[in-house]
Amino acid sequence: MGTYQSEALDALGDPTRRAIFERLGRGPCAVGELAAELPVSRPAVSQHLKVLEKAGLVTCTAVGTRRVYRLDPRGIDALRAYFTHFWSTAMSAYRDQVHRQTRTGTPETEQEQP
Repeated sequence: MGTYQSEALDALGDPTRRAIFERLGRGPCAVGELAAELPVSRPAVSQHLKVLEKAGLVTCTAVGTRRVYRLDPRGIDALRAYFTHFWSTAMSAYRDQVHRQTRTGTPETEQEQP
């Protein structure tokens, strides 16, 4: 897995960051608005947003004195591509295993025993 995907997955591993990410999926939001919806302080929300931004999952725009955050479509697309590749690889391995078992008539684990 590339560094980018690793950072994105690590960032989403935290429940508060996932909640922020999911909230931003409904539309752009300022830090204060996010903090009002979460059981964490405004400074904590800002720190979580920095992690999400570093991971490429959110972007920030200054609107007057406020900073408005939104999901970064490029980061979402990269995660989607990662999971699509992961799923395709897993399904190919499953298909190959089923074909091996079909040819031999027994599960591979039984074949390996002496």
